[in-house]
Amino acid sequence: MKIDFELLATTCKLAGTSGYEQRVREFVINTVSPFADKVYTDHIGNVIAVKKGKSDKHRLMLAAHMDEIGFLVTHIDKRGFLRFHTIGGFDPKTLTSQRVIVHGKKDILGVMGSKPIHVMTAEELGKKLETTHFFIDTGLPYEEVVKYISVGDTITRVGDLMPLGDCVNGKSLDNRIAVYVLLEYFREMKNQQPDYDVYAAFTVQEEVGLRGVQVATLHINPDFGINLDTTIAYDVADAKDEEMITRLGEGTAIKVMDSSVICDYRMLAFLKELAQKENIRWQAEVLPRGGTDTAGIQRFALDGGCITGALSIPTRHIHQTVETVHRDDVRATIELLKAATMHIAGYNWDFR
Repeated sequence: MKIDFELLATTCKLAGTSGYEQRVREFVINTVSPFADKVYTDHIGNVIAVKKGKSDKHRLMLAAHMDEIGFLVTHIDKRGFLRFHTIGGFDPKTLTSQRVIVHGKKDILGVMGSKPIHVMTAEELGKKLETTHFFIDTGLPYEEVVKYISVGDTITRVGDLMPLGDCVNGKSLDNRIAVYVLLEYFREMKNQQPDYDVYAAFTVQEEVGLRGVQVATLHINPDFGINLDTTIAYDVADAKDEEMITRLGEGTAIKVMDSSVICDYRMLAFLKELAQKENIRWQAEVLPRGGTDTAGIQRFALDGGCITGALSIPTRHIHQTVETVHRDDVRATIELLKAATMHIAGYNWDFR
């Protein structure tokens, strides 16, 4: 199915490590404002877009985090090489041969460098790879580097979005694909009205501990919540069936649980029944490790918590610069999200 490739490509390319989401935030505000009844930000940097519903009896919160994993400059040596600290979770082997952009007084291209295998000792060859084994080379001498780069500057990876068969592939699809889904939701719902007032939170600092969503949820105080994020698609060579979590092309993933949340069984049943009724392809997601903003929505609503679930976009090669999602799964997520906001009032939410 078709997606707006240019919109998604722009969303993914924007730099926005956790705590430094300014560029993404500005883009989101400009893009969503024509389709929302109200758009504002809070002190921590979340963007809240409101769409008025047929009734204000309940509040429905949607969420997608804006931040991406990245790095922070911690040291500049006398030869101009940069040392860094990671922001978010990294598998060290994914840093090899990567280009990065250092966001100092101006953006400067760099490459991840490490000790060549040709000069490693036998002991070094046998050691487990760590992120501390890497440095960043900008190709500039120390005197030029310090004109533009300082300790504390952020660093993001390079990886333009590209078509890949029936998929799209690039950096930061975790979680810009969900940001894209929310933006498309507002655009496609322009002339429709959801059952209840929708508060869509484009959140900050998810990759470092679900921080932004906690603030947003305390403010919105929703009765219902649906989070949007990526999940593992491990449908790759040599993977066992029980390891796959989800598969590309099999539809949107309705979250059952991850290590931070057990989704409300009523929301789970609502989403499953609605997907079947609307003929939207879906698959169940049980993620043994990893958490999302879903947990924050569930726990931080002031009046007794929130009836919360999640739609996840299956993603191969997650937290790499070659993250891959299937176009059909993205479209299925948008369709089920729209349907959920249009039919939520008609469901029996009593405990049963």
